[in-house]
This record gives sequence, structure tokens and C-alpha cells, in this order.
Amino acid sequence: MQISTPRILAVLLVSLLLTACGPNIYLANDFRAYAPKHKTVAILPAAVTMQLRPNQARNTSAEQMRDMEFKTGLDFQDRIYAWLLRRSSQRGYTVQFQDVMQTNSRLRESGIPFEELRAHSPQELAKLLGVDAVLTTSVRTNKPMSDGAALALGAASLLLGGGGYGGATNEANISVTIHESDAGKLLWKYDFVAAGSVGSSTEGVVNALMRNASKKFPYTPKS
Repeated sequence: MQISTPRILAVLLVSLLLTACGPNIYLANDFRAYAPKHKTVAILPAAVTMQLRPNQARNTSAEQMRDMEFKTGLDFQDRIYAWLLRRSSQRGYTVQFQDVMQTNSRLRESGIPFEELRAHSPQELAKLLGVDAVLTTSVRTNKPMSDGAALALGAASLLLGGGGYGGATNEANISVTIHESDAGKLLWKYDFVAAGSVGSSTEGVVNALMRNASKKFPYTPKS
């Protein structure tokens, strides 16, 4: 039985949507001049922006949106930290990672609100946290990640006729950066796109992101 061309194209399209797009990577030319001096890196809460469809946005209050973005940002931070700890035990990264509980405690004590973190320079945050470099993550997504809050909002949206959050294909655009503490110089930047089922949860996105990023992570010892 012959398979029609439209069906083949549809299968190929679905396959593409269920994978993560290739990354773009930047590494400062003089990174090796900084690396030996770096002992500790702090992982900041991710800055998450959700760009919902109009019917979803109408049924989501500004407070609900901020809460979802805040919780998703903390989830990204925690999962990236856990991934790097696991991979460090295997590859022996040349730096340690500050415990995210300590990072967040110091941020709270500083009086800097979560939503204002990006108003402060990486250099300032690194000094505040007492680390040699900070790892920041920015996430832009068109659909809430699959957690309790998003599921609850999806149910509410269905009741209100908003169509829910579960049907649309999700895409997450992620940028991970490392800035050093002395002058705040950008040392490493990793841009990544996760789509389809990969982009539907923080776990799926972080697993796809870090599987790729860890291969190019700059604090890996030279072989």
C-alpha cells in the first residue's frame, strides 16, 4: 500500500515538533583566563515569560500569571541545579554550585523582589551571593508548564469556555548565560528551543536542555 505524500509530510512535521531544535552557543575567547579563578557558581531563579493565547489570557488574572511564572522559574532553577550536581559527580566540573536554598535565602535577605532580579546586573548579584559567577536562565513559552497550578487554571478555563491549556503545542525558547563577578562579563551563552511534548513541562524542557548544554558546559575539565 502506498503512503500519500501529504501523510508523509504530516508524519515528518509531527516528528519535528516532538524534538528540540539545535542550540546556538557562545563562549568568550578568553574564558580559560577566568575558569581557574572560579570556585563557586550560583544558579538564579529562571525569568519566565508566558505568552498565552487570547482566550487563555482573558481567563487568567495578572496575579495568577505572576504566580505561575514565579513557580515555574523556581522549578527551572531547582531542576537545573539537580542536573548539574548529578553531572558534576560524573564529569568532575571544575566549579561547585551554590545550594539554591542558600541562593534564594540571600536574595530574600537582600530585599530584591523576584520580579526585579533582572533589573540588577549579574555582577551585582554575584557580589551579593558571594560567588565567582552567576548562571541565569530566561524562558519564553506560549503555554503553562504541566504543574498543579497550570492544571488547575486549565480546568477553570474549560469551565469558563476558554478552551483550557492542554490542547496547544507548546514551544519554549530558553537562553542560559554565565557572567563572571568582577566586571559582569558574559562568558557563555546557550540558546535552545524545545517544542511539542518536550516543551510541555519543566522536567521535559530541562532534561532536553541540559542533555545538550552539559556537553558544551564550559567548566568541564580538559581531556
